[in-house]
Order: sequence, then structure tokens, then C-alpha cells
Amino acid sequence: MFGGIDEVDWASLAHAYGPADDVPHLLFGLASADPAERETALDGMYGAVHHQGDVYDSTLACIPFLIELVANPSVQDRGGIVELLTSIGSIDLDGDDELDPEDEEFEYAANYAMASSAVTAGADAFLALVDAEDRGVRLTAPLALATLHDDPELVLGLLRERLGVEPDAEVRFACVEAAGRIALRHQRLAPEVVEWLTGLTRAPYHPGLRLAALAQLARCAPDALPADVVPGVTGLLRELRAEPVTASPAAESAGPGAASVGPCADSAGRAAESAGPGAERAAPVAEPVGPCAESVGSCAEPAAPATDPVPERPSTPTLLGRLREMHEADRAGRGAPWTADLLRTLHSGLGDRVDDRIALLADQLCSPDWGQRIDAVRMSSGLLRTWRGAYDELVGLIGEQLADPEKRLADAAADALGELFGLAAPAADALADRVAADPGAWVREWESGPPTLGSALAALARAGDRRAVPVLARTLERPEAPHDLGYALDHLGAAAASLAPALRHRLGGIELDERLYDRAGPLLYGLTALRAADAVPEVLRVLRGAPEYRREWVAESALRALTAFGPGAREAVPELRELLRCVGVGSGFSASLAARTAGALWAIEGDAEAVLPVLRAALSGTDSGARRSAARALGALGPAGGEAAGALGDLLRAAEPWTRVDGAIALWRVTGDHGRAWPVLLAAWESLPNTRVPIAECLAELTAEGAERILRDELAAVRRHNAIDGGYGSHDIFTDEKLLALCRRALTRERTA
Repeated sequence: MFGGIDEVDWASLAHAYGPADDVPHLLFGLASADPAERETALDGMYGAVHHQGDVYDSTLACIPFLIELVANPSVQDRGGIVELLTSIGSIDLDGDDELDPEDEEFEYAANYAMASSAVTAGADAFLALVDAEDRGVRLTAPLALATLHDDPELVLGLLRERLGVEPDAEVRFACVEAAGRIALRHQRLAPEVVEWLTGLTRAPYHPGLRLAALAQLARCAPDALPADVVPGVTGLLRELRAEPVTASPAAESAGPGAASVGPCADSAGRAAESAGPGAERAAPVAEPVGPCAESVGSCAEPAAPATDPVPERPSTPTLLGRLREMHEADRAGRGAPWTADLLRTLHSGLGDRVDDRIALLADQLCSPDWGQRIDAVRMSSGLLRTWRGAYDELVGLIGEQLADPEKRLADAAADALGELFGLAAPAADALADRVAADPGAWVREWESGPPTLGSALAALARAGDRRAVPVLARTLERPEAPHDLGYALDHLGAAAASLAPALRHRLGGIELDERLYDRAGPLLYGLTALRAADAVPEVLRVLRGAPEYRREWVAESALRALTAFGPGAREAVPELRELLRCVGVGSGFSASLAARTAGALWAIEGDAEAVLPVLRAALSGTDSGARRSAARALGALGPAGGEAAGALGDLLRAAEPWTRVDGAIALWRVTGDHGRAWPVLLAAWESLPNTRVPIAECLAELTAEGAERILRDELAAVRRHNAIDGGYGSHDIFTDEKLLALCRRALTRERTA
């Protein structure tokens, strides 16, 4: 093996962290007899050579050697290498192949195209793997063939043949998944695949295989699904629940790296969600390509137990090792744990059939099998984040899981409810009961980073339930308050006013050192949310004493608080005037901060003459942050900022889209005339969905011709405006629901007008 590896000038090639002279060591590590060394090498390949799905020149140089490793039966854990090659060779260019050679993205697109060609050219090596002794290899080969081989008819025939003789359940499901991939990639074969899958959905096939076939039909031919798909699926789930719980063959027999990436791809996201402040989400592959990505069930007869020897499991600190352990822990003690992957695929295929999906999830949440319920909780989160619907019943059922003795289920329910904010109201009583029953979970401690609110308490506060207030008060008595407590108060409003004195006390005693921003930021945010003007002395102390490190960040938080306090912060006026006078004279503060200071001064005393020169100067500069800050401050001035209308009009031609939006909103508020502003805002609404909330806020106060159409269209849309495939933010649901409320308010205004 590795003939010619020394002839490659690895030092002249690169990966994510610089010169690729360490790559030969990784390649040799993949062939090592030591399981720990193999896992470390595979982890290094994902971490550097194929970092977050990227393809470098060193990645291209590795492909021949990786194919050589896959073809050598003496190499152990080849399944992980097959997955790596599948990921490298299956990058979707999304049109990047049309890039101009002068474009800075051209090299990346060219690398992806060359990687796809190189892996495809060697894909015959995968043909011999479908009947390999190593279960991990058989598990990964079908999807590799379906994704990369250039003879899909041959591959489809091989898959159908293998399904009839394969003794392992999950390998059979990998064959079904691969068939779905072929149907998606090669439309001419789709009718044949659909016919085959449709046959697999019927008795006498085992319910697991029937579910697998339904999932792939939903994925590649949703119109071919039976009309009664929901009751059909729930019936199959009941059949599976009646089967005895057995140890997962994958957990028993998969060595490190054998199917360690694909099956754990979903776990990687959950790991990052629960890893605490500062944790980064792991993304070892661009798309989950593991054998369990959409696999489930067993065939006409129960699966034979795995016969592969159990290799030694190294305990390593690698990311792949942690993901594998999480995946195995998640499956432990569960009946048919692979149904989760199947049902995710099915839900993806059902798409905007929200009512059907709710019905399916509601049935799962009533299952006696806690494993099916935890899957349903997690899939409910995906549904709620992506689609709008009537979710009260579903949310109530999620709330019922909070009392379950299985901690993993109860914790998953609390995490899911924490993303819902006001939509969690149907589960508020269950959340309050959970909080009252478990004081030890009020605060969550982390190995690194400050403590945070426990999931149930945070969810109760985010839902705006006043029962969270006395518990939050107790957490403020701790030596170190939860880092995110102040942010939770934004959703409690006046109900949490009693917490202001404790927040003031903490802010007043905080040390003015280099950790000031991290410790003071949440407290300042909480006082801002409560409009606690009595805290002006404490806020000014922080503003005056902020150290050089992150000084401007601290000042911005303090100014935001003073702006919210409004006229109640009058004692801050001299301080703010002095700050305005000093900005730009060696103060270390930017023009953006000057604009924020002017905005705070206006909010407190309403003197346009004192702030207009500063704001106009910021508008005429080149700092886009300062221009945006000045525009927002001028929008608050309204007609009093009229003399800056010309400069605001100039922002409508800015290159940066958010600058155009902020400028248009401010111009409209200052002049009262939507003539110039509205075309800019309408274009942004259509092309940049994340601009819709501030635009809707404007429409809730001001009237524009043609606004009614976009408001009605938004309210009629089923998909959330900020939903994206493959990612999400913690406040996505809150932001989308805010948009809907603003649209309803604006539409009511339009009708009244």
C-alpha cells in the first residue's frame, strides 16, 4: 500500500490548518492495527483534510490512497474510510461550477468537481464491499455506490440482490436508503425504484423494512405515498413496540470509525446544543452520509444477531469518539432505535403537510416506548422551527414528558420547550411543576464557562410565566448568578420588576476588570428589559470605569440601558454630553459609539440640536456600523431629524443591504413620506427575509401603498420566514412569531386607514 506516497510534495499542499506535511502520518494511521490510532487518524482527516466538508489540494492528493485503503481487506474499520470518501466525493456545487475563473470561490468549486471525478473514477472499489465480512463496511457501501458510481443500473440491481441475502437488519435498510438516493440522482430510474419501494411497504415484509421503504418514498416520490400514510405509520410503530428490546448490532460490532460519522451526525448538533457556553457545533461532514442516516427496521424475518467480533474500543478524546459514544448512549436500552432516522426522513418528505406531521408526532408522544417519545420530542423541535401551524396539542404533549422518570426524555422536552418562547404556554403548568419539583436543576453548571439557567426554568421564563420570577430571585442569591438570567427577563417584562433591586446590587458590586463585559452584559440587559431607571448610578459606574479591554462593548450595553430608561435617566445627561464631546479625541471610542451616545441623549432629554451634528457626521463617514447606528437614532428622532433627510437618502444607494434598510426606515420616519423609502424596503423584504421584522415594525406604524399584499402573503405562508436547511438559531421561532404578530397589527392598521 501507499506506493508513491513519498513522491507527493505534501509540504507544498495545504489543509485547514496550514501545510499538509502531516497527512502521510494520518493515512498510515488509518491502516494501523491500533484502534485508537485509527480513530485518531480518521478524526484528523475530518478535522483538517476535510474540515467542515471543505476540499483542499491535500484532500485531492489523498483520494487514491484512501481508495487503496478501502480496497484492502486487511485494513480494519474501512467503513469509516468509505464514509469519508462518500463525503469528499458528493459535495453539491449548487451552481458553483459556473463561477468565473477570476472569482475567489472558483478554486474551491474546482476542487469539489475534481474530488467528485476522482472518487467516482475509483468507485468500482465499492462494488466488492457489499458482501464484505466487516459489518461496518457493508453498512456504508450501499450509499457510497448510490452516490458515486457512474453505473446506477448496475448499482440498483446489486442493491436489490443484496437485500434478499443480507442477514443484518440495518445493512438492509442502508440498501433501501441507497435506492432512494439513486431515484433522486437519476430520474430515469425513479419509476423502477418507486415500484420496488412501493412493494416493500406491504405485508409480509417486516414493519421495519416497510417503514424504511415509506421513508424513501417520502423522500424521492412523496406523491406515491398512500393516502393513509399517517395511520399506516403509526400502526407500524405499534408493531415495532411489541417486539423485544435487543442490543443494537451497531453498538456491539461497529469499531471506531466504522459508521462513526454518519450515524452521529445528528448527535453532533445535539452535543453542541448541550455542551454549554462557548461550545462550537461539530460538523465533520457536509451532509450526513452514514448508513443510519435514513435507515430502519428489519426484513421479512427478524435479523440474525451480528457475528462480527467486537473490536477493542479505545477511550480517546477525539471528536469522532465522543460522537460515537453519544450515539451509542442514546440508543442504549431502546427498542428499534433506528426508527428515529427513518421518521426524520419521512417528516422531511411530508414537508408542509403540517397537520399530518402533527398527528404522527402526537401518536409518538403517547407511545409507551420512551425511546419513540424522545425521538418525537426532537422531531417536534424541527417541525416547529421550520413550519407554522396550530401546535397547542403537540406542545402540551411535549410538556407531559417533563414528568417522565427517564431523564433523557425529560431533559429533551425541557430543551425543546425552551426554543418556543410564547408558544410554550400550553406546557406552562408542566414546566412550573418541573421547576418546583427539582430545585437542583434551576441552575446548570459547566466544566468551563459560567453557570446558566436550567432548561425548564429558562423555558418557563421565556414563555412569560410569572411563576418563574421567585425562582429567578433565588438564583440571584447565588455567589455567581446564571449568565443568561438577564436575557430571560426580556420575556417577563413588568412581572419581573421585583428583581431590579437585586440586579442593581450585583451590578454595583461588580469588579471593573477585564471580565467586566462578560459579567455586566447580562445584568445590563436585564435592567434594560425592566426599564429600571433607578439603576442609573450603577450603569454610570460601569460606563465610567470600563477597562480598555472590550471597553466599547461595555459602553454599548450601558448606553442601551440608558436609552431604555428614557427621561428617568436624566442624571446621566452630563455624562453623555461629556462623552459626546470627547469621542474622537483619543477616547478610544468609535463613531458608531458616538451615534449610540447621541441616541441615548435624545431618548433622555429630547434635544435635537445637541445630537444632530453628531449623527450627521456619522452618516457622512465610511464606517457602515456608525452609519447604521446613526440612521436608527435619527429614526427615533422622527420629524425632529428632518435636516438629516438628504444624508439618509444617500444611504439608499449603499452597497451593504442592511445599511439601505436602516436608512430607508429612518428616512420614512423622519420625512413621513414613503415615496423613496418603500421601494428599497420592498426589495429587501423579498430578497432578504431577515429584514422583515424591522420593516414590519415600520409598517405597524406607517402606511405604504402595496404593503397589504406582502403582509397577507406573509401571514398565508406556511414556512417560517427564517427557516434554513441544515441550521437554526435559538430565537428563530420567537423572531418568526414576532413577525406574524407585527404583520397582523400592520394589516389591521391598513384596513383602518
